[in-house]
Amino acid sequence: MPEHVVIVGSGPAGWTAAIYAARANLSPVVFEGAVTEENRQNGTMPLGQLALTTEVENFPGFPAGDLSAYFKTSLAEEHHYLADMHKKEGVSGPELMHLMRQQATNFGTKVITDDIVEVDFSSRPFKLTSSQGETVEAHAVIIATGAKANYLGLDSEEMYKNRGVSACAVCDGALPRFRNKPLIVVGGGDSAVEEADYLSKYASMVHLIHRRDTLRASKIMADRAEKNPKITIEWNSEVEEVLGTENDGVNGVRLKSTVDDSTRELEAGGMFVAIGHTPNTRFLEGKLEMTDKNYLKWTVPFRTNTSVEGVFAAGDVSDDYYRQAITAAGTGCMAALDAERWLAKEGL
Repeated sequence: MPEHVVIVGSGPAGWTAAIYAARANLSPVVFEGAVTEENRQNGTMPLGQLALTTEVENFPGFPAGDLSAYFKTSLAEEHHYLADMHKKEGVSGPELMHLMRQQATNFGTKVITDDIVEVDFSSRPFKLTSSQGETVEAHAVIIATGAKANYLGLDSEEMYKNRGVSACAVCDGALPRFRNKPLIVVGGGDSAVEEADYLSKYASMVHLIHRRDTLRASKIMADRAEKNPKITIEWNSEVEEVLGTENDGVNGVRLKSTVDDSTRELEAGGMFVAIGHTPNTRFLEGKLEMTDKNYLKWTVPFRTNTSVEGVFAAGDVSDDYYRQAITAAGTGCMAALDAERWLAKEGL
């Protein structure tokens, strides 16, 4: 028998959709992603992008505090190791995602640790095929596969991720490790300028690294960067290496000129990469309508409907603007409610 609803993805959007769908007695099935080396390198392992972060200070309901005892009473025993690793400063990304996953399974969500690699939305029930060759049919589908941040691809960058290298200023910029220190932002578009402007509230100085001699950002955003006394634009430069120590993480970067062979070093307490995101929609090419940046399109205002009736999208896979855990969770709720009401209307 076809499933009522299948959810593809396991970040805040996917687990929130699962919680709501399960409480509506829809018995959701979540394909949380496969544990593979390819997914590890691509940043698409189960639990989403939050599983790659450390402290989470801006998700409502988790003020700073020691959650060790709570983890041992709320999570399945196999995840009690999180209590022993807990830093007693609030909730971390992996902890928050395990709590969401546990809440979803508490209500009866079925979880399959595999990727969906092919879909057939041409007729109903829909057909989805996993990387292991399993085919599942579903009356409704929620896509919540998220988007991965683009990085420079440096070995040193990978070494210091979550130890001073970040791709989200709003998520991490206010953390103590970055306050009152010089910081690096890499990029030249509107997003990079926004990140630099945001970080200037906390940093002693922000170095905006751009490989050309003019910003790609809109004129108004470029003017904002050039007029901010705490932002210095490092023209014709690119990061050659992220510098740091095992104990303290990032303490600087080595820049290479794009016009000659010269290099120089800048002291910095962190580096924020703002060179865009790539939505995880490759397996949906030709199946659902997308934007020019390959994000899924919502086809009904203020609803999570996609271009195929009965298929809904939630989280960063359809959001190239906010990209926050709380907004992803909110649209996960919306997608589950949209799916529930659509199934009821269809008599399914």
